Amino acid sequence: MGNALIIAEYKDGKLKKGSRAAFAFAREYTQKNGGAFHVLVIGHNVTDVAEQCRRFGAEKVWQADAEGLGPYLAESWAQVVAQVAGDSQAELVGATATALAKDLLPRVAAKLDAGMASDIMGIDDNGYFLRPVWAGNAVVAAEITSPVKVVTVRGTEFEPAPEGEPGGELAPVTVNVDLGALKKRFVRFEEVKSERPELTEAAIIISGGRGTKGEEGFKLVEQLADLLGAAVGATRAAVDAGWVPNDLQVGQTGKVVAPDLYVAVGISGAIQHLAGMKGSKTIVAINKDEEAPIFSVADYGLVADLFKAVPEMVEEIKKAKA
Repeated sequence: MGNALIIAEYKDGKLKKGSRAAFAFAREYTQKNGGAFHVLVIGHNVTDVAEQCRRFGAEKVWQADAEGLGPYLAESWAQVVAQVAGDSQAELVGATATALAKDLLPRVAAKLDAGMASDIMGIDDNGYFLRPVWAGNAVVAAEITSPVKVVTVRGTEFEPAPEGEPGGELAPVTVNVDLGALKKRFVRFEEVKSERPELTEAAIIISGGRGTKGEEGFKLVEQLADLLGAAVGATRAAVDAGWVPNDLQVGQTGKVVAPDLYVAVGISGAIQHLAGMKGSKTIVAINKDEEAPIFSVADYGLVADLFKAVPEMVEEIKKAKA
């Protein structure tokens, strides 16, 4: 009977909401399989993040703090994760299925000689890991037979672990990684600054698709989002056309989201897009084609020309906020 070790993600010293979903998964896993739930925080000057992690039910929070670990590099972080997996007697190593985890955890699995399953949605009574296939139209039960199991968790499928009083033991990690021997070096990080919420963390998302017809049309989506304090999302068609950057893509090959409110503007509802947002709590669709597939998952649908409907919505919201 081993423990579950979850790698925490953070930004600007704040724990990401998505990691709390992975914490909830780990608690469910240990309740079914025994063992304890542990958290690992990696980086430089991450004491505040480690203290935040103590509030979510972990028995122990491991803090790997070293100057060379500050900027994320898969090569250095994977060595630390593998080291702490051994120190913590981890049977399961996991994280939320983010870009960082998708880069990091396959390397960790290789170092631990472990089987891996990605995008986990749950665990069945037989201990198999449930994961979506065929753009979310089917779910398979995957068995991992290796002594250590590595998983990424679909954050939209688990209610974030509730915050409580600090309780987990804080355990400093003596990092046994020769950072000077790494073949890669961190040079710089060019961040795109935005006042809008991060897509995977936002409570409200306004997304635009091919129906916006270009960068000018997409500005209507951005205007509505800014009025509502929402994040902006997009379909692959809008990204491929160059109207918006690819980090805004929602869908099977983009980001999977499940906000409280998702507004789809000019989006037909291709299966690849639906796979990334159909778990949203409330879905509103605006499309002039009443046969558009997006209406099959929408809670509220408006059959209208977005170039008339969205400006009217913007004006009404401005009046309501005045």
